[in-house]
Amino acid sequence: MSSPPKIKKGDVRNMKATGKRTFAIILLALLLALIGMSAVVTKPGEYRVIKQFGKIVRVDTAESNPYGLGFKVPFIQTETSISSKLILSDLAASDVMTSDKKSMISDCFVLWRIEDPVKFIQKLSGSQQNAESRISSNVYNALKNVISSLTQEEVISGRDGELAILLTEKLGDNLETYGIKVAKIETKMLDLPDENKEAVYKRMVSERGNIAASYKAKGEQEAQKIKNDTDEKTTVILAQAQKTADTTVAEGEAEYMRILSDAYNDEDKADFYSFVRQLDAMKATLKSQGNTIVLDKDSPIAKLFYQAE
Repeated sequence: MSSPPKIKKGDVRNMKATGKRTFAIILLALLLALIGMSAVVTKPGEYRVIKQFGKIVRVDTAESNPYGLGFKVPFIQTETSISSKLILSDLAASDVMTSDKKSMISDCFVLWRIEDPVKFIQKLSGSQQNAESRISSNVYNALKNVISSLTQEEVISGRDGELAILLTEKLGDNLETYGIKVAKIETKMLDLPDENKEAVYKRMVSERGNIAASYKAKGEQEAQKIKNDTDEKTTVILAQAQKTADTTVAEGEAEYMRILSDAYNDEDKADFYSFVRQLDAMKATLKSQGNTIVLDKDSPIAKLFYQAE
């Protein structure tokens, strides 16, 4: 039999060194793994909930931890991530009744966020589905209460924004007990059932026609009043103008007579004026063909013709 190989002292030292390095590597790996299991990284837009034996002991946020890095006790503590962003939930369409007993179909969506992750986990088990179910129930109750206090016409006329404000006010802080904050409620659709649309539209058209006729009648009445006032003012103005014109004509004629009186104040001028008037009268008579003028030989006009011979 051959003798076993002899182990040299140098080989023993190398083996011991290798074992130490291996142990150090394993220890370092375990340490890094332990650090990795202990590290808690919190990103913007989320809550990091730390639990110990199922009980919440800490909530980390990007605001509370600027570096985004925290630690937990491995194997004892666990972490859960919950979104802190705004969430859009589309609610199922539902039938609601107005104060005048008219059925309407409402289809809404809600913008909400988790403000208290501790309450959210305790009340709703940290489930978004449970939260949306609770939101849907509360919004439906608020919608039913608001619309039941309004007529169908008021609901239709207020669906561009007023209804959303009323809903938000009615909902109030009902969901804060679940750690939820509703930012906004909007109606995608608020319409009539198909079987009621035609009748309601006809009624609305008839009502709008009555309102238009009322406005038209008031406008015509106002127009007639304005016309009557205008006619009255026109009559007064025309009467005053006629009075002024008559006064002016009378004053002009009086001035004309005064001028004539001054011009023919002596006998020679008066005779000349009489002679001119006779010539004008004769001229007017001779315009028509076949007319004959008989003059006395002693008349001034006859004497004028005699002198012409």
